[in-house]
Amino acid sequence: MAIDTPAKINDGDITADALRDQTRSWLASVLPEGWMEAVDSGDTDTYSKLRSALSYNDWCKTLGESGYATPTWPAEYGAGLSLNPGQARSVNEVLNHYRVPRPFNIIGIGMGGPTLIACGTEEQKMQLLRPLATNEEIWCQLFSEPGAGSDVAGLATRAVRDGDEWIINGQKVWTTLAHLSRWGMLLARTDPDSPKHRGLSYFIIDMQAPGVDIRPLVQITGDAEFNEVFMDNVRIPDSMRVGPEGDGWRVAITTLMNERIALSGAGSLAGDAAGGSTSEKLIARHRPVSDLGSRQRLAQLFIDERLIKLNNQRAAEKRRSGGEAGPEGSITKLMQAEFNQRLQKVAIDLEGPGGMAWEGQGTEPGAMAGFVSDVANNRSDISRTFLRAQANTIEGGTSNIMRNILGERVLGLPKEFDDSREKAWIDVPRSV
Repeated sequence: MAIDTPAKINDGDITADALRDQTRSWLASVLPEGWMEAVDSGDTDTYSKLRSALSYNDWCKTLGESGYATPTWPAEYGAGLSLNPGQARSVNEVLNHYRVPRPFNIIGIGMGGPTLIACGTEEQKMQLLRPLATNEEIWCQLFSEPGAGSDVAGLATRAVRDGDEWIINGQKVWTTLAHLSRWGMLLARTDPDSPKHRGLSYFIIDMQAPGVDIRPLVQITGDAEFNEVFMDNVRIPDSMRVGPEGDGWRVAITTLMNERIALSGAGSLAGDAAGGSTSEKLIARHRPVSDLGSRQRLAQLFIDERLIKLNNQRAAEKRRSGGEAGPEGSITKLMQAEFNQRLQKVAIDLEGPGGMAWEGQGTEPGAMAGFVSDVANNRSDISRTFLRAQANTIEGGTSNIMRNILGERVLGLPKEFDDSREKAWIDVPRSV
């Protein structure tokens, strides 16, 4: 496979058609021969063979170095094309059409990178962005704790200054990909005498540093993509602090707003669902559907999917005009999570008795097959995807939290009373 990369795109006035043509031309120079023709002709057997033979790690490096993995990132950091969101959509249309493998580093690319670009130092951007885009360094998010889930600002993990370093002690939980990660986005308390939102600082922590203990949490699918993480006197250099000391909540909000987009943004319905099917493919898989109830459920899925895509377009237009990621991401996060659970329920019901059985596929703790390989269109994968979807309304912010955000920040409703917001964190009762 050729490892050529395109010249960076510097023309802010380049048209959507020109971007699509350039993306197709670049793909033709680097994808295995016959790949694009197989996709265009619907030759799934040839595509599957070529995909299986492709080195995933080599491909991710090629895609990242080209800038196409993260087209909106600034090109000067060696990891992007400096495109605006509207231009990036044209690029992604082509990548999606040709079923181009993407890095599974959704937390790093979708959340860590945008946070660094918005709040990081030049040194941090130069050091960390490129290996993020090339999938060489996986990232995780260390926010939630056993006693601080929905109320993240109440967290208890402590960071104590020691010269040019910080000493970290505490526990995090539900940390996706921690077992595979090189770096973690850590929110820790640096001033317990300040109110909970004002005593936090944001760090990038080395997940391989002494004192970091990662323990997998096995899910209903048999996978273990979530973990609990213990930190015992872990040292972080102050150069890996993102934003001013005590301003961690503002930086964390940047991460959280991008999390909503990463989990439910413009590409959220472009990937695999229901055994590789969006609602249209699910309809095609079971056509004709004679049961009226099932037909009504499929029609509603089709409608819901279109509504989510329209809302994504509205959010993308805001970002294209220069706006930052805002609470509108919570709209789609809420809709997408509940939509996907309904979609998987319909998919499993349409399979009939075959949808109840699932032969294990060796997904031992730590195996991430669902992230790094195409999902085959068979019953066992539909069963697995149905089980995995049960986490959708919890991960990335529960549906109840999303409704609170929408009520307060979109509809302008008053916040719930919370007498702990102005008290010193150390004086606020909390679970231990």
